[in-house]
Amino acid sequence: MKGNKQLAFREDGTFTIVQIADLHYEGGVPEDLRTIAVIESVLASERPDLVVFTGDAVKGNRCDNQLEQFLELAALPEKFGIPYAIALGNHDTEHDICTRVEWMEGVSSRALCLAEAGPEDVTGVGNYVLQVYGSDGEKAKAALYFFDTGCSAPKHIIKSYAWLERDQVDWYIRQSSALTERNGEPLPALAFFHIPLPEYNDVWDLHTCFGVKNENVGCPRLNTGMFAAMKQMGDVMGTFVGHDHTNDYCGELYGIWLCYGRAGGYNTAGEDAEFPRGARVIRLREGERGFETWQRMEDGTVVTQQEEHAPVGRLPAVPRPVKTADVG
Repeated sequence: MKGNKQLAFREDGTFTIVQIADLHYEGGVPEDLRTIAVIESVLASERPDLVVFTGDAVKGNRCDNQLEQFLELAALPEKFGIPYAIALGNHDTEHDICTRVEWMEGVSSRALCLAEAGPEDVTGVGNYVLQVYGSDGEKAKAALYFFDTGCSAPKHIIKSYAWLERDQVDWYIRQSSALTERNGEPLPALAFFHIPLPEYNDVWDLHTCFGVKNENVGCPRLNTGMFAAMKQMGDVMGTFVGHDHTNDYCGELYGIWLCYGRAGGYNTAGEDAEFPRGARVIRLREGERGFETWQRMEDGTVVTQQEEHAPVGRLPAVPRPVKTADVG
């Protein structure tokens, strides 16, 4: 657990996060210049308190050195003096050009990087939690969880994207329990990882969502219970993933908001070239459960209202902003 007082609510009681998803940066191709322009524009406009890379920052199978390519991207928040955290994606260490351990060792020494390799006895590299302190800097008022969702599942078990292993779920429960005991009640929390949980299908099919689903949810075929654990622990208010490049919806499932980021890279595969790039922005308020979220697009526009998708049997309604102040 990394108690780093670089992260604190501002005097006005806000804490703002920019989620950067699926850049698939190659380092040197023309599309990369457009990708960099997207991120620079978003950061210059939002000036967040934290940047979170939620995986596939680099196009692993086309990078000679995946770590060096990411450090070119890390220079963007560093240019603005913004701390950043990382959840690795399935492409970031593709083909073992750079192992996940080497990747995390290479970035965690950077002054503004808050990412950690995490416990050696827990599956994956990059399972950690950051605390956001109150504006007075004395006590943690929110928690941010990060998980390594891996790459592909073992082929002898099933052909699927990897799932969060049971020891990762148990690790989360221990961290959540410790923070709850210290705080006297569950800390308002968010979770960031790359590959969506199977419940991302459930929320789209059975509940009202806001945003679009232009491709199948690329979730694992086995469900190992992370969502159930989050619901039982009562701290996580929302999860934020990437992986599926042209999905950007949010929906509430049993009191937890399941959200996609917004793909920011021009090297992402399989999507409509006209799908606008940008980033998701998340704002917490000190002492409150819930969060606000919107999208900042590459042209500077802010999308606060997304199309409402109704579950089967209901007619679609007008676009609404995603506001979760009542979540809890």
